[in-house]
Amino acid sequence: MSYDDVEIEDMEWNEELKAYTYPCPCGDLFQITKDDLRLGEEIARCPSCSLYITVIYNIEDFLGDNDKSKNKSLEPAKQQPISVA
Repeated sequence: MSYDDVEIEDMEWNEELKAYTYPCPCGDLFQITKDDLRLGEEIARCPSCSLYITVIYNIEDFLGDNDKSKNKSLEPAKQQPISVA
């Protein structure tokens, strides 16, 4: 069972960790990355103890231009016609 339900707006972005964080009662921080959120993950874990929280967020807020550009790179390249002499 989750220690708490926390809205993403109540978490802080930590540039050094590249993760959203929230204070844990043990003194460390619950952490969840943007990549985790894009994948639909909703559990932020504390690296120092066994507690975790459920993050409440809208996944569409994290599916932006980055995913669109990644999808473009997955598309097959268009073949160019070859001239034969």
